[in-house]
Amino acid sequence: MADHKYIVVGLGELLWDLLPAGKQLGGAPANFAYITNLLGDQGIPASRIGNDPLGAEAIHKLTQLGLTAQFVQQDFAHPTGTVNVKIDDAGQPCFEILQPVAWDFLEWAEEWRLLAGQADAVCFGSLAQRSPQSQSTIRSFLMATRPEAVRIFDVNLRQSFYSRQVVAESMKLATIVKLNHEELPKIMHLVGFDNSDEQTNARYLLGAYRLKLICVTRGDAGSLLITTDQVSDHSGIKVKVADTIGAGDAFTAAMVHGYLRGIPLPRINEMANRVGAWVASQSGATPSPKHLQDWREP
Repeated sequence: MADHKYIVVGLGELLWDLLPAGKQLGGAPANFAYITNLLGDQGIPASRIGNDPLGAEAIHKLTQLGLTAQFVQQDFAHPTGTVNVKIDDAGQPCFEILQPVAWDFLEWAEEWRLLAGQADAVCFGSLAQRSPQSQSTIRSFLMATRPEAVRIFDVNLRQSFYSRQVVAESMKLATIVKLNHEELPKIMHLVGFDNSDEQTNARYLLGAYRLKLICVTRGDAGSLLITTDQVSDHSGIKVKVADTIGAGDAFTAAMVHGYLRGIPLPRINEMANRVGAWVASQSGATPSPKHLQDWREP
């Protein structure tokens, strides 16, 4: 089982991060799929780009990164997504996400239905559900997965691009929910629950939405993983941060990698923190895999 290669889909936005130092291909699904590939599974991005130079460049970049573009749709009416990014002195990004763009118009197509039926895991977020069409398509994709497939809702509260309905429906469809410590109290308020400490909040969401696992990340201060019968609290790994873009996506990829293999919760937490810290120590969300092996295991 350890050598089995799982099919893991990153579903949602594909875009260019326009950074002060230049543009980098991004979007959580692509970042997640890239790290998934590096860890030994088959990471597949499913998204939509425009019929424009940035779209063509995105396909070329995906190929360079070793990712398939087979499930990246082409839109002839809307441009490839872009995000204006500023980085503060601590390496933290500030995003201005433009709209409408191609990934706001994901289409439910036969090839996506077939992919959904093959997927062992699907990671999706709230950002790509900011438009009704993409929200409907993402829901159709999740409903078309096999009952045993793992569905990861990676909460991503950006600007005003989320709602109570999107968050609640996404958690109902999820096996795993991952969010950060700043998003957790917002989510509790959004879905109408009292806010308490992290563990109490996490346990409440776990039971209310019948989740198998909930993860709360805290940046370099580590993460909390909770199942119905286990708790793993990790204090984090200190690194010299280049920038934090994609570090959360890398964490999610490593967490899913371990979960699919039935690895014990503390070891999953350790590996996910290590891989996330490795990406934070590098520039950009898709760094060269050089030295990754030194980070992924203690």
